[in-house]
Amino acid sequence: MADYKYLIIGGGMTADAAVRGIRELDQSGLVGLLCSEACPPYDRPPLSKALWKGGQLDSIWRGTDAVPGVTVHLGTLAARLYPEQRQVVDQKGITYRYEKLLLATGGSPRRLGFGGDTCIYFRTVDDYRKLRNITESGNRFAVIGGGFIGSEIAAALSINGKSIVMIFPEAGIGARVFPADLSRAVTDYYRTKGVEVLSGAMVEGVEAANGRLRVKIAGIKPLTVDGVVAGLGIVPSTGLAAAAGLEVADGIVVDEFLRTSVKDIYAAGDVAMFHNPALGTAMRVEHEDNANTMGRVAGRNMAGASQRYDHLPFFYSDLFELGYEAVGELDPRLETLSKWKVPFREGIIYYLHERRVRGVLLWNVWEKVDAARAVIGRHLAVGADEVGSLISF
Repeated sequence: MADYKYLIIGGGMTADAAVRGIRELDQSGLVGLLCSEACPPYDRPPLSKALWKGGQLDSIWRGTDAVPGVTVHLGTLAARLYPEQRQVVDQKGITYRYEKLLLATGGSPRRLGFGGDTCIYFRTVDDYRKLRNITESGNRFAVIGGGFIGSEIAAALSINGKSIVMIFPEAGIGARVFPADLSRAVTDYYRTKGVEVLSGAMVEGVEAANGRLRVKIAGIKPLTVDGVVAGLGIVPSTGLAAAAGLEVADGIVVDEFLRTSVKDIYAAGDVAMFHNPALGTAMRVEHEDNANTMGRVAGRNMAGASQRYDHLPFFYSDLFELGYEAVGELDPRLETLSKWKVPFREGIIYYLHERRVRGVLLWNVWEKVDAARAVIGRHLAVGADEVGSLISF
């Protein structure tokens, strides 16, 4: 039996941030990480961004395994959790005892109901390596999904000289986040970059065909490509927590100190569902800022702090020469008000409910995230004639 003061289930950015948070207050308590991947924690965003623009793979590693008193158990999947005994058992039957436990289990990619392993469900460094290897000889790629990952991967592959076709059922790229006019503009922009965009299309199958892949699309002639990447979002990995009797909804439910419903067990990162005071609602966030900030607070609280997690996370993306940062609730079904300096190239979009700002999209506008947070936190009622004065740029 391995015995740790702090045990972390998960090997991603949240887990590393938690280690750093623990070490801010406790320099000697033994920490164990159960990491399902065969490599230690790394930065995930470069996999779909910087590494396709000349960044080096060595730059992504976070060095968690070099922190004194930390043991990273690679290729280790937590199979059962016994809160009363403060024990976790892995897939090999090895038992780990803890005083404080953090569930940073993240999520698993949503998968198509066909295609098996012919599709790359882009999320891990192994997925990046597999795709990079295919690009050494392949030229034409299908990207299924027009959301966060799909739009980034399509742009990254296109920048690297590949022929890309995007396929998704929505009306345009980013349609689940952007207002309709911006989604149309981004879709048109991708087409000017040489990306073939099949919006409103449904993929019905992917199969091997003479060393390549055939993609079947409803009502359209099948496409033959060298690789298929699917970016369909993730499903939070709550199974371990639910089986152990922890409260689970769309994620593992935590309080303001990131404690779960069971004593001495915390949760953070993609899998954690927390209450945000600025929005006055429960939320689950799957982005880097939340992973790093929430992981650190969880680690500090495991080590004895009593720090509330009231942070409103932001996220960002790079799409060819375009880019954005965003804060809060970005739902195009809300009322949206836009302030453009250059239409669809530089501006700010506000998402409102009952005239109060719930989200802010900073489109090619930088260093305004804190200002956006402040606008959301003030809960002020605003009208169309007032948005221009909310954030200067």
